[in-house]
Amino acid sequence: MYPNATYSPSPSSPRSERAIKGIDRPRAGDRRTASGTAVLRVLVVEDEAVIAALLAEVLEDMGHDVCAIEATELGAVAAAQRCHPDLMIVDARLGDGSGLQAVAEILRSGFVPHIFVSGDAARVRALRPDAVVLQKPFREPELARAMVRAMARMSRP
Repeated sequence: MYPNATYSPSPSSPRSERAIKGIDRPRAGDRRTASGTAVLRVLVVEDEAVIAALLAEVLEDMGHDVCAIEATELGAVAAAQRCHPDLMIVDARLGDGSGLQAVAEILRSGFVPHIFVSGDAARVRALRPDAVVLQKPFREPELARAMVRAMARMSRP
């Protein structure tokens, strides 16, 4: 379902092209997950295709929509402009570019809540002390708590 870490639905996918592009989709807060939280449109930036697919699956199981999966810094910036995510989950270290730099570029257009994921969370915290950082590997409850923290920062970049 997530070939080459880019979200491309198969022709038999139940999702319409309009839904994939985010057209006519409600924004965060308009719909609720089974647990009662707002359904979020999430951009996943992860250069390991298997990890990206697993993360997308976990997010969808939580009731959220994954608007795009990108593996590069440039792809992340383009996807953020295209799908206007409510939340970004970004690998800090990408094979092609930097997740930290991608977020910095995206934030120039306006604040988007985000979570950095990294195998070296201490390094990310040293570079971005106020960021929400999740140490790899992580479990769904840790991801859910990080999402709540990131969304709580929505009013303060």
